[in-house]
Amino acid sequence: MTKRTEYSHALDLQNGRVEMAHGSGGKAMAQLIDELFLQAFSNPWLEQMNDQACFTLPPGRVVMATDSHVISPLFFPGGDIGSLSVHGTVNDVAMSGAVPKYLSAGFILEEGFPLADLQRIVQSMARAAEDAGVAIVTGDTKVVERGKGDGCFINTTGIGVVAEQLHLSGNRVQPGDKILLSGTLGDHGVAIMSLREGLTFETTIASDSQSLHDLVAAMVTGVPEINCMRDPTRGGLAATLNEIAQSSNVGVTIYEANIPVKPQVSAACEFLGLDPLYVANEGKLVAFCPADKAEQLLAIMQQHPKGNEAAIIGEVTADPLKFVQMETVFGGRRMVDWISAEQLPRIC
Repeated sequence: MTKRTEYSHALDLQNGRVEMAHGSGGKAMAQLIDELFLQAFSNPWLEQMNDQACFTLPPGRVVMATDSHVISPLFFPGGDIGSLSVHGTVNDVAMSGAVPKYLSAGFILEEGFPLADLQRIVQSMARAAEDAGVAIVTGDTKVVERGKGDGCFINTTGIGVVAEQLHLSGNRVQPGDKILLSGTLGDHGVAIMSLREGLTFETTIASDSQSLHDLVAAMVTGVPEINCMRDPTRGGLAATLNEIAQSSNVGVTIYEANIPVKPQVSAACEFLGLDPLYVANEGKLVAFCPADKAEQLLAIMQQHPKGNEAAIIGEVTADPLKFVQMETVFGGRRMVDWISAEQLPRIC
């Protein structure tokens, strides 16, 4: 890769800060792109330096997803806004059963933001994209005045391809389907809130942020009869189950005793007055499949490092009221309704 032009001095990535000129379309912006973004994201599509990316997709149906990331703080145990912006969009594409292929990246930077922090974020994005097998092929950078942008916001759009024989959708869930969860709930949201509140625990609570493309590939290869997959991000498991119940006109029953939650996450939720069912996750998925395939699917998930704590947590019922209910460890039942307000703002 070669620079488009020569500059009088290199970017001061150790002590420099984002300036309004870095979003002006002039030489300062070109230098930021050349010496930071192109260095990290280098690939044949991006290096063409067009206003778009032109690529060929393998056979299948095209899947596209977009997500904007405004998390605070930008760096947290288990990740940062850079890796999160890749994981979030890759997972949205993968939940259709697709293989993620390409990403765009749009940055909104605040004047005065340290270039060292921006470099750290960009390098984290590059590693996450490489791990997920996707290329960041086009992008955009804007700079807003000091005090107007909270450091850094990132939008990513992902494109992938799903095989013709796979049809996963929120309106395909059927009464009798089993519900599988790939791992523990609440890790990401509690990691963010613990950091904000300055809470410490004997064991560090780290975000579960990760790309699930490889787990999904194993699942759909072994059990193509899966009806639906979702990643329970904002609103947590509760929001995901209510969305599916509404889309498929069904009811849902989950079993509290079967839902995996780390002890330190459970303790933190109790201390903060949170319910793990409503706390965001960034590296877990929920799958709905026919009952006679559930044990097979569970075994596949548990054999994968990103699903080794997977569990069958409930089942789909015929319910015209489309209620989501939980059978508690005490044998009673309670409604798991939509959340009425944001429990944890700015967590993704």
